[in-house]
Amino acid sequence: MDSACRCSTSSDRTSNPILYNILSQMDGSRPSQGNFSYNSVPHRCKCEARRTVCLKRPSEICKEASAVLVKTLNFMKNLPAFNQLPPNDQFALLKSCWAPLFILGLAQERVDFEVTDIPTDSMLKKILLNRPESPEVEREQPTMAGVSKLVSCLKKFWSLDLSPKEYAYLKGTTIFNPDVPDLKAALFVEGLQQEAQQALSKVVQLLHPGDGDRFARILLTASVLQSITPSLITELFFRPVIGQANLLELLVDMLFCR
Repeated sequence: MDSACRCSTSSDRTSNPILYNILSQMDGSRPSQGNFSYNSVPHRCKCEARRTVCLKRPSEICKEASAVLVKTLNFMKNLPAFNQLPPNDQFALLKSCWAPLFILGLAQERVDFEVTDIPTDSMLKKILLNRPESPEVEREQPTMAGVSKLVSCLKKFWSLDLSPKEYAYLKGTTIFNPDVPDLKAALFVEGLQQEAQQALSKVVQLLHPGDGDRFARILLTASVLQSITPSLITELFFRPVIGQANLLELLVDMLFCR
């Protein structure tokens, strides 16, 4: 793989003047050569973080991810308290928590994976051919930065080596999130989250009586879950399987169709 920096530099303008001129004319922002110095603008290379990536072994990893997703939805289905909530609240919580729950499932099942670069069409080719962008192109593609955040989160959970009970109660605290907007039973949901946190704390004390900071470390690690976008999870693990389908609609069908 070419390790050279791919960021735009002043040399890019001379090495690819056609693309530079087209883009400048399109946005009307072509700088004056007399009073503008490209190199005077603070610039930090982010090529590595912005690289779009995909799974290196998609058939194998997507199969494992699908199994984790099924287990995740079955976990929610089998919670009596979740089933007692109004349908709109159930949908709101599903929309908010399915990705964090799925990541917890990846951690619990110790699903390991590798990624590789996605080949992309030339921007110049798209402009010259005046090709309209398809919905697939418009979707947010997984980046190395996003995947790195996900992998870092998984490794933190693996280092904690949570027991099945710890994972179960942590999932409970994740599902019953009273901060989700427009919940009709927000107070009830808040009570359920507090119960799950108390149960998690008791299990931690029972299994690790000498580790007084473990409960706080678990919650701190779990706080990272919300920063990993559902679109990253969808595009990385499920787009190769579901194609153009809407994953949330599929999840609703799987969860609420008895």
